[in-house]
Amino acid sequence: MTRPVTLFTGQWADLSLETLAQKVSEWGYDGLELACWGDHFNVTQALEEDGYCEERKELLAKYDLNVWAISNHLVGQAVCDLIDERHKEILPDHVWGDGDPEGVRTRAAEEMKNTARAAKKLGIDVVNGFTGSSIWSKLYSFPPNKPDMVEQGFQDFADRWNPILDVFDEEGIRFGLEVHPTEIAFDISTAERAIDALNGRKAFGFNYDPSHLGYQGVDYIEFIRNFADRIYHVHMKDVWWSDKPTKAGTFGGHLDFGHPDRNWDFVSVGRGNIDFDRVIRALNEIKYSGPLSVEWEDSGMDREYGASESCDYVKNIDFPPSGTAFDAAFSD
Repeated sequence: MTRPVTLFTGQWADLSLETLAQKVSEWGYDGLELACWGDHFNVTQALEEDGYCEERKELLAKYDLNVWAISNHLVGQAVCDLIDERHKEILPDHVWGDGDPEGVRTRAAEEMKNTARAAKKLGIDVVNGFTGSSIWSKLYSFPPNKPDMVEQGFQDFADRWNPILDVFDEEGIRFGLEVHPTEIAFDISTAERAIDALNGRKAFGFNYDPSHLGYQGVDYIEFIRNFADRIYHVHMKDVWWSDKPTKAGTFGGHLDFGHPDRNWDFVSVGRGNIDFDRVIRALNEIKYSGPLSVEWEDSGMDREYGASESCDYVKNIDFPPSGTAFDAAFSD
């Protein structure tokens, strides 16, 4: 089993796809996980312009790159969120529209349906992203949540995402939620609850990313085993967290990433606390054979240096499972 190593382009949207593809090829990546912003992958163009998807693939092939997944985190976030002015900064104009919150959520849902259709045209079968959440603000329960408030949030998620997932099913595409604070699912417990809210439908699974679990104290290896049949894509992303008390704790103290008073921070792959050897062994256990996609974020490192070293690190740490027991040679 040889898993391709890709780079998620979301943090590189200031570069044209061709500029990034040339760099990524030189760094040794096998492909790109295309973000649906910048000029990397445009959902509307994919559906309305003949040859657009072929042109994207030809551009990547020019640099010996492939694509196995696209990601629409920004639009997905608006499907369930309580909309405010922050969303205007991340959404396409046609999704934001006049900014009416329910209108934004409705248009975001239609855009996610179209993302599934565009993925089918591109010839891939996984779309990664966020879901948003109407109840993230109720995470810390004071004033105390009424008993049904959280349940209403999961029902809202199901009501908004089931029609989207109907289109994913029609197109043969799977959705991989990146389990993450601010989403309907941000740990194992809420991920289980999200699946239950959707009655277990298989179109919904996960873009596994240990960096959003480790600093919370969530067992990121158990996550793989717990959702073995729903790991549709994998982000290789690292995080550091302090083993000593800090001025700002897990909630971040309203401090920017990179601030020295933070208790945790994202770092280049292999430079944090995530045990990637155990991650690879668990992925081997569940027979995951899809991409290992580097999502590069490190406030203290040059990004091109970091992306290049991350590719080398991931290729070195990945290994196939054993085909036989190590002591089989001693048997008759």
